[in-house]
Amino acid sequence: MKKRSFLISVTLLCLVSVEAAALAQGKPEKEKIRIGHAARAVAHSIPYVTNAAGFFREEGLEVEIVQTSGSVAPVALISTDVDFSIMSAFLLIPASVKQGDVIMLGGFSRYASMTLASRPEIRTARELKGKIVGLQRPGDAYEKNARTALRHLGLDPDKDVTLIYLGSNEVMWPALETGKVAATMISPPTTIPARKMGMNFLVDLYDLKVEYQGATLATRRSFIKQHPNLTRGVVRAIVRGVHFFKTRKEETISLLSKFMRSKDREAMEEAWSHYGREMPAKPYAVDSAVQAVLKDLAERDPRVAQRKPAEFIESGPLAELDKSGFIDRLYAGQR
Repeated sequence: MKKRSFLISVTLLCLVSVEAAALAQGKPEKEKIRIGHAARAVAHSIPYVTNAAGFFREEGLEVEIVQTSGSVAPVALISTDVDFSIMSAFLLIPASVKQGDVIMLGGFSRYASMTLASRPEIRTARELKGKIVGLQRPGDAYEKNARTALRHLGLDPDKDVTLIYLGSNEVMWPALETGKVAATMISPPTTIPARKMGMNFLVDLYDLKVEYQGATLATRRSFIKQHPNLTRGVVRAIVRGVHFFKTRKEETISLLSKFMRSKDREAMEEAWSHYGREMPAKPYAVDSAVQAVLKDLAERDPRVAQRKPAEFIESGPLAELDKSGFIDRLYAGQR
């Protein structure tokens, strides 16, 4: 009798072990993807915030966030080193014209948010005339926005000032701070130290409502075709990340501090206030804002002149989510 009971117990234990192993094998593994971001900038923080909030995980995704600085961003996307990327339309469009597979799923900024800031001793356009304006690279969005700001002041960018290129946006503020340049383009949170040091804000492009598609969520057409459900999951998580960013101030500021590597609470709060207010709840790329980028690029590349914004935008996954009422339900009672 004891021997029989022992055999039954062993059999049951084996059955339980086999069933547990089967369940473990049958449990779907999380999809692993990489998302790049082209700059350590507030608008590029959305995937980081989304991941930290757990929204990718809830979509069955295991996400690694990596920085793919500047011109590396489209290359990393094309080469499949990353599956999605946050980059400006200015970076995306030339890559798409050349290669064809790169596409934007959405956008986080419709208007240029840069400010032309000058040294404390330069308070007017007249005092800026003949001085040096520091920018990042020839022909990029910083230069385009600087030229717009200078023309707004009545200055000819090619005659009245000297444009020099510093190679990276990370060194533009230090160049202004140390007096190596008389003016440069800045955006939140750099506006806080600039204001504290008495820098003059000559032109705030956001006040002028200058359309220019900035940060976009980009991927490959081929990836969307091969992984439609995964793409929908990423878009849904990102939309929730935007909602978190806009409505969870304290948590977002804490995450921004980590992403931006800054302990300046005041600067992070100003950055959140600006982008939390202006970032669209429904982050569509905007045709007219993309057209402004196309117009700028066409001055340097004739191939771009005949292209249309719709060729670079795939709003289907976001529009599908929007049509379902998902986004409206997120913000119900909050607006």
